[in-house]
Formats: sequence, structure tokens, C-alpha cells
Amino acid sequence: MLLKAAINGGRTRAEHPAVPVTPAQLATDTAAVVAAGADVVHLHVRTPDGGQTIAPDALAEVLRAVRSTAPGATVGTTTGLWTCSGPEERYDLVKAWEVLPDFASVAFCEEGAAETASLVVARGMTLESAVWSVDDVPALLASPTLADNVRVLIEPMDEDPETAVAHAREMAALIRAAGVTAPLLYHGEGATTWPVLRAALADGHQTRIGFEDGVDLPDGTTARDNAELVRAVRALAARG
Repeated sequence: MLLKAAINGGRTRAEHPAVPVTPAQLATDTAAVVAAGADVVHLHVRTPDGGQTIAPDALAEVLRAVRSTAPGATVGTTTGLWTCSGPEERYDLVKAWEVLPDFASVAFCEEGAAETASLVVARGMTLESAVWSVDDVPALLASPTLADNVRVLIEPMDEDPETAVAHAREMAALIRAAGVTAPLLYHGEGATTWPVLRAALADGHQTRIGFEDGVDLPDGTTARDNAELVRAVRALAARG
């Protein structure tokens, strides 16, 4: 079972003091989660004021730090529109990346997703496409890069755990019914983190954990760091 560690997202150190933000912190945390059992790592580059960015220079600084500290780690980043002014700027920024992540995520709820996904593939990065709701699935299925995905991310945005699990499974069924054979990855957020993760394990899919999704362990206590969250997932998976 592939486990992705999503180590920061947009979470702040006010929410948890161990959230990695700087290049050095992201590098150290990447090494720690890989040692704890994560197969791949997803990170968001952060600006000095705590914002998120996909600017080429900032991304390069982070990736160089990560690859120096955690050589061999498979590392990806977001292309989310919240990191820039819109689809046109996103395309230009990704086109300008000089140091490339191993993989990049593209959300098919966003304008310009198909074009960005095509650019990711053309530039030699591994692509993972995401759907956030059932409404996103047709755009994913119509995309010219559908067969290029290393995995499809199923990210239900519902706040109710039972609803989130049901929607994850509905999206998965639609994707499989269309003949997509790429691995599927479920993950939740906040209160849905562990219910959706357990559903992924039960359904035989990939999953992810980390401070981007939530800071709590399955028993509701706060995790010390991302590595503790990764170990908790591996323990759950081992118990079956």
C-alpha cells in the first residue's frame, strides 16, 4: 500500500509548532517521514509570510534542500490555483520551473487543469490528477493526459465523515467504470481524515496522511510530528 506524506499544505505553525515551512524544515521533515514509512512526499513551498507559492526560485530552493538532506526521496508539489493569480500565471510558472519535482498534482476542479496536466507531462514530471467531487470526474475522464497518471487522487471535500467516505467511493466507482486502471488514492481532511483513510485501506487503495490533512492521531490526541502520523497509518495497515 503506497502511503503519501503531505507534510504541510497551508497549515501554519500557530496550528501546530512542528509544521515545516522553511526549506530546511521541509528537508528535515521529508527525511523523517520517509524513515517512518512514507513512500512519497507531497509538500507546498511557503513564502516568508506563510503563504503558498509555485514560483520557480522558491521551488528550486526547497527541492535542492530536500534532495541534499533526503537523497532518493520521491517528492511532489501542488499546482493549485491558490498559489498564483490564475490559470495563465500558473501555466507560465510551471513552464518556468528549472528544478523539477518528481511529480506534480493537478486538481480537475480548477480552470486550466487539462492544460497544466499536459504541461506537467511534457516537461517530464510524473502526473497525478485529483478530483474533489463527483462533478469533477467528467473533466478528468475527458483529459488528454488521463492515461499518463501515476495515480488519481480522490479528495472528498465534505465535512461529514460518512458523506466523505460515500463520495470517495462514488468517485472511485465512476472512474473505474470508465476503464481507468491507474491506482486510486483517497484522503480526507480534518474530521474526515481517518474515516477516509480507513476506507482507502478497506478498499485496497493508496492513501495519504500528514499535517496538510490533520494534526490528530486516530485516538484524537495531537501528533508530535508528521512522522508519528505516518507510523500510525503503518500500524493501522499492519493490523488489517
